[in-house]
Amino acid sequence: MAKKKKAPGGNTICLNKRAKHEYTIEQKFEAGLSLTGWEVKSLREGRAQLVDSYVVFKNGEAWLVGAHFTPLLTASTHVVADPRRDRKLLLHAKEIDRLIGAVEAKGYTCVALALYWKNGRVKCEIALVKGKKLHDKRAAEKEKDWNRQKQRLMAAQ
Repeated sequence: MAKKKKAPGGNTICLNKRAKHEYTIEQKFEAGLSLTGWEVKSLREGRAQLVDSYVVFKNGEAWLVGAHFTPLLTASTHVVADPRRDRKLLLHAKEIDRLIGAVEAKGYTCVALALYWKNGRVKCEIALVKGKKLHDKRAAEKEKDWNRQKQRLMAAQ
């Protein structure tokens, strides 16, 4: 029997690189995701985007809004697939209370940073973030460039 090849990205399904550029990340949380069958199949193919996704709190529950899971033509033939539907995040009540308090009282925003596999289940990394100003983005870009130059200089020696 032939061995199964690992996916090139490892356990990571998708990342929200834009969130790391637009916001300063204060605190990270790991949440489960409530999904339907066709969504899991499309995630196995790596067809997900978190670009404009964020977390909303309704009735004491956390919901992932704006994530786009592209339906596979073979997996969603008998179901009307809505690729941008709101998906429930599975968190402990204490974590939800902490997130709600930070969002409402302290002015944080809650966004999704990544989707990945953990023990055969899909997990979503969410974070409490604050928006960056333009000068903060420039400073972060300069620091990244400087770190790249340092790495090149160290490798050349």
